Amino acid sequence: MRTFKIQVQTTVDGYMAGPDGEMDWMTFGWSDDLAAHISALTAPVDCIVLGRKLAEGFIPTWASGPEGETQEAIDKMNNTPKVVISRSLTESPWDNAVVAQDLVDTVTKLKEQDGGDIIAYGGGKLVQSLIAEGLVDELHLFVNPTAIGSGLPVFADTGARQRLRLVAAKHFACGIVGLQYAPARD
Repeated sequence: MRTFKIQVQTTVDGYMAGPDGEMDWMTFGWSDDLAAHISALTAPVDCIVLGRKLAEGFIPTWASGPEGETQEAIDKMNNTPKVVISRSLTESPWDNAVVAQDLVDTVTKLKEQDGGDIIAYGGGKLVQSLIAEGLVDELHLFVNPTAIGSGLPVFADTGARQRLRLVAAKHFACGIVGLQYAPARD
């Protein structure tokens, strides 16, 4: 079975976006050690899952070859097939992306297929739903050295208490701390 990962940038106080969706609190430029860690995390990935709102910015941004990104990262993001979870779209307006409407069924089927790892990138509702439905094998939180006081929390609306087991913790030179958790399944 494939491993399903979530990668989320978060603030020290647990928000993945500000009250109006702003993400200007994120730490950039990443240090070389963080860039290498992210590269290793995504190397075995051969499928990306996105929510519609994030896909609307994510896919065109990577397609434009964003400044400051390595060609390797740009190629990885553009060439990896994507599944966009959406209740409003019926077909994909993007190359190399398909639309699915049923989150649980889609992710369950993806995990049962042969292949490499699957990774989901934020979008608050998507992350919260994946956690609530117990679909996550690895949760990678990248804690930025900023507190914003309010916004979109990582763990809102997850349905119940989420028991997690710390797998790894690493401090990066740019000040971000990477925390890897797995569900603490009894």
